[in-house]
Amino acid sequence: MTPAARTVHLFGLYLCLLGPGLVLIPGPLLAPFAIAAPMEIWVRVAGLLAGLLGIYYLVAARHELTPLIRASVWGRAAVLPLFALLVVLYAAPTALLVFGAVDAAAALWTGLALRRPRELAV
Repeated sequence: MTPAARTVHLFGLYLCLLGPGLVLIPGPLLAPFAIAAPMEIWVRVAGLLAGLLGIYYLVAARHELTPLIRASVWGRAAVLPLFALLVVLYAAPTALLVFGAVDAAAALWTGLALRRPRELAV
């Protein structure tokens, strides 16, 4: 597995853990971030989508789907500024920025790994 695929694989695992957590136990999962236990269904929908996205990342990593891996860098890099807009414009919890920072860091890691020559990717 190339370094870029490995980064996407680990991010996929993160999403595969986060997703079911948001579906099954959103309150305890979000409590450390000072986000109140949501009563609406939307957090569970987001968890379901995150888990499914995690599966896609695992498949992309396993099969070295470089175009998808490259596209994921742009998508994950956009999460932090978009979450910041939600915080500023809609008073979303600032703890949302922690999740955005994870996405941004993972995007940077994958982007750097994509720049490594393949012969160094052992």
